[in-house]
Amino acid sequence: MITILLFAHLQEQFGTNKIMVHETELTVPALKEKLEAEHRWNQGQHVMIAINEEYATDEDVIKEGDIVALIPPVSGG
Repeated sequence: MITILLFAHLQEQFGTNKIMVHETELTVPALKEKLEAEHRWNQGQHVMIAINEEYATDEDVIKEGDIVALIPPVSGG
């Protein structure tokens, strides 16, 4: 199982602060596709992803037991 932590407006959009994904391994793009398909989420290209507190790239693989954070863009003044 993979734990997905949600922050800021993503918590409101998903209706929770955490999602559990029942997969043993996913690439970062595959995770975005899964969230788009299962949660009607279409903002994956605008979100930073961290795996176990390290920023991830599209080449990174998320493994069972990992904690993933979806970090929306920061704005303000």
